[in-house]
Amino acid sequence: MTQELNDGLPAREAALTLIEAALSRRGGIDEAASANGFRFLEPRERAFARALAMAVLRHLGPIDRALTAKLQKAPPERVMNLLRLGAAQAFYLEVPAFAAVATSVELAGANKTSRPFKGLVNAVLRGLLRDGQPADDPALLAPPWLYARWVAAFGAATAREIAGQIALEPATDLSLKPSANASALAEALEAELLDGGTLRLRRKGDVASWPHFEDGTWWVQDAAAAVPARLLTLKPGDSVLDLCAAPGGKTLQLAATGATVTALDRSPARLKRVDENLERTQMTAEVVAADAAVWEDTRTFDAILLDAPCSATGTFRRHPDVLWAARPGDVASLAGVQSRILDSAADRLKSGGQLVYCVCSLEPEEGEAQVEAFLARRKDMALEPITAGEGGSAGFPGASLTARGTLRLLPHHRDGGQDGFFAARFRKR
Repeated sequence: MTQELNDGLPAREAALTLIEAALSRRGGIDEAASANGFRFLEPRERAFARALAMAVLRHLGPIDRALTAKLQKAPPERVMNLLRLGAAQAFYLEVPAFAAVATSVELAGANKTSRPFKGLVNAVLRGLLRDGQPADDPALLAPPWLYARWVAAFGAATAREIAGQIALEPATDLSLKPSANASALAEALEAELLDGGTLRLRRKGDVASWPHFEDGTWWVQDAAAAVPARLLTLKPGDSVLDLCAAPGGKTLQLAATGATVTALDRSPARLKRVDENLERTQMTAEVVAADAAVWEDTRTFDAILLDAPCSATGTFRRHPDVLWAARPGDVASLAGVQSRILDSAADRLKSGGQLVYCVCSLEPEEGEAQVEAFLARRKDMALEPITAGEGGSAGFPGASLTARGTLRLLPHHRDGGQDGFFAARFRKR
């Protein structure tokens, strides 16, 4: 982080707000980032505030362990977040130690709750800096309850590899229109061309200013998130339903095949992103705001893609807040939602049609267990195994393809990382 950003208290106060929101509720960081107090910052300050908040969330476990060793008892939450903020500045953003301490103390003095703890903030941070940067032990990077689930599901060694990705800042992946010249775009964007046609780049800044954004040649989409739509066998004119479609990356993939696409999501606000992306890329789809489980439409479709609501634990590379806002009960409650939408999707599928079910979750209850329960209650549906190399997965290790013919894409299964995804394909008898 450049030195000119290191002297702004408004950016640090905004980062504190983002951290508090991220740790208090799911989706809180996005709400806080869209609030007026954040949006009215200068672009440079906004970028620094977000980088600060992300650094805290990516390294929260090791930071908290180091802080706890310095504290006799837990201080008020605002004070704890100030300590986290100071540690992240010095250890992960190369802010000079004196600036990390001084700004944290000044922020403490500006609030009546934290003002009595100015001396504590100063002493603890100075002691922490003397000890040096805490090690990013993978076992500490995720909440203990969630890490224990990964150990149970995938084994200790794999759990460590998954969690090790939390501390790493991800690259940006782009999906391209089929007509795009991938090699030329890779050169223009200084990007790496991955299997399946995804471009991966380390470019920073506003994506709207990147080459060929305005002409709609590409859109931002993680390499793993691009796989499920490619598992459908489509031809021009096929009717396709994209359930839970926002923000629309998969909708664009489906529309690019020439299929007739209906994109459905329960959130009108999120569907605005779908409309904007369709307009920018000059592609078309019917956009519908409705609850996928109870949508009152009698049409049936040749193919359906269901990216179901889930715990989103596989998206932690870009959204580390999902790990800390999640609660153990979330997985079970979301699994019930997924099963209802799966049944609704099956009812809307034509005989002989394909259904791809996917979730950006690492939790087996939302993936493998859903498949088995669905097949047990729906005798009209059959699992259609995915084969090696499908969906642009040629670069994945064999572990990504399960014995049942489903895909379990883990964050460390690709060089440079990817989102964690589960995908299964069905055919209606």
